[in-house]
Amino acid sequence: MKKKSALRRFVSYFRPHWKLFTLDMICAVLIAVVDILFPIVSREAMNRWLPQQEYRVFFLVMGIMTLAFVLRAALYYVVSFWGHTFGIRVEADIRRDLYHHMQTLGFDFYDQNRTGQLMSRLTTDLFEVTELAHHGPEDLLISFVTIVGAMAVMFSIEWRMALIVLVIIPLFVLLLVLRRNGMSRASHIAKQRTGTINAEIESGLSGIRTTKAFANEHIQQARFDGANEQFKTAKRGFHREMGRFTATMELFVTILNVAVIAGGGLFIMQGTMDLVDMVTFTLYITTFIAPVRKLANFAELFSSGAAGLQRFCELMDTEPTVTDAPDAALLAEVQGEIGVEDVHFTYDGSSDVLRGVDIRVAAGETVAIVGSSGGGKSTLCQLIPRFYDVQAGAITVDGLDVRGVKLESLRRSIGIVQQDVFLFADTVRENIRYGRPDATDEEVEKAAKKAEIYADIMDMPHGFDTYVGERGTLLSGGQKQRVAIARIFLKNPPILILDEATSALDSVTESKIQHALDTLAVGRTTLIIAHRLSTIRSASRILVVEDGLIAEEGSHEELMERRGIYAALYNTQNLGERL
Repeated sequence: MKKKSALRRFVSYFRPHWKLFTLDMICAVLIAVVDILFPIVSREAMNRWLPQQEYRVFFLVMGIMTLAFVLRAALYYVVSFWGHTFGIRVEADIRRDLYHHMQTLGFDFYDQNRTGQLMSRLTTDLFEVTELAHHGPEDLLISFVTIVGAMAVMFSIEWRMALIVLVIIPLFVLLLVLRRNGMSRASHIAKQRTGTINAEIESGLSGIRTTKAFANEHIQQARFDGANEQFKTAKRGFHREMGRFTATMELFVTILNVAVIAGGGLFIMQGTMDLVDMVTFTLYITTFIAPVRKLANFAELFSSGAAGLQRFCELMDTEPTVTDAPDAALLAEVQGEIGVEDVHFTYDGSSDVLRGVDIRVAAGETVAIVGSSGGGKSTLCQLIPRFYDVQAGAITVDGLDVRGVKLESLRRSIGIVQQDVFLFADTVRENIRYGRPDATDEEVEKAAKKAEIYADIMDMPHGFDTYVGERGTLLSGGQKQRVAIARIFLKNPPILILDEATSALDSVTESKIQHALDTLAVGRTTLIIAHRLSTIRSASRILVVEDGLIAEEGSHEELMERRGIYAALYNTQNLGERL
């Protein structure tokens, strides 16, 4: 797919819906045919049926034309309804593929791109691509058939007059192309700035509680207003180009009318053309107006749609940095032994977050990782499920380099409980079931009991069917954390990573959750990242990470005897608790 041009990629989405597309195109051709026939019928009426008083034929033909225009209206209904249905299906397919591709992209991609910008690409951009998919081919076909058919008839009537029209049309097409290029560039800029305001809206709404807590609504409004001004400026450039295009089109239509009247008048005075033929030409010029406007519409659609299509292709061409190797093995029957071998890692390519780290964790062992903020603790644990890839060294699970096993099987073997729990805007039941989507209700409830959240759930208004709110805002911090723990119980992974899982909770809630975590850790390889050292009492070994290195290692007693970094951290926390 990446080797194809943007246009070929776009057209490839038509193939599954070719029947609807064909129906749309057939109806478009029939509409054009009816438009071409009316001036011919009018000419015959003025030349033959009315002068010869063939009223029966005249009214019969008028009746047939009436039926033809009724059919034309029905065809427009088909084009409008089924054509839009075709466009929506194409849009859904494109959005499906784009969302699927976005799910393959790594954490580094989402670190660098704002959610609002990505939302804009999934919604606004694709809507305009859909409009191009539906209206683009239809408008082009109607315009082509109408203009070519009308030119053929006009040449058969008076070739000199037709030649005048034929000379003017290519000049218009040239101006149309020049204006379209300007519109396309302006549209691309507008889309980028539209993405910026979407990102600002998303950020503002996501952080509304923080905004209100600090009474900073005026600051957030100012930020929004700034983005909104950029949006207006961006659209101004596009509308300027669109105005130039519209003015050019209107000039063409009027000049074409003047040229036909002037040329027709000259030929009538010379006696080489009669008034009826001139009226026929005028009717065809009127017939041209609709195709010309459709071409104008197509130019605008193409500019917006092409810009959206380009942004779609850019995103689809973004290569995920973390992928399965061609010969990746399935990680099965995981025991849980973890190896970290001379690992180096950097986020920005300049400053190392980890520098030559070596760790060996036996299957079923519980190891705590402590140290000051920014030392590399969380980064180290994010390398194990391959959220990022190491720059040097290797991470192994059961002796296998994680870069050589299938990502899905690796991540299904690892359960992560973080301080910042994310819950989906759904029920408690479905948030727990997320740990294993095929779990039964009984299994969900059993996991809730193990996580010591069952009683809280039963006290909620609708039990397990209680809606948790956006990001779980209708639950307390302790309840959210225990729902996340229940999710891991349901997943039942052999490797467990607890990343500051209780640091934001009060002592009573922490005690409840710590008991649930201790139960969860039984029989699993467990890594505990903690600032609060009271939460690592179940660890058999403690690693102190400082400045990207393993500065100390040992049991609590051994590290206290050394009176090093760990002892200083422990004594500082104990002093703080006594105070």
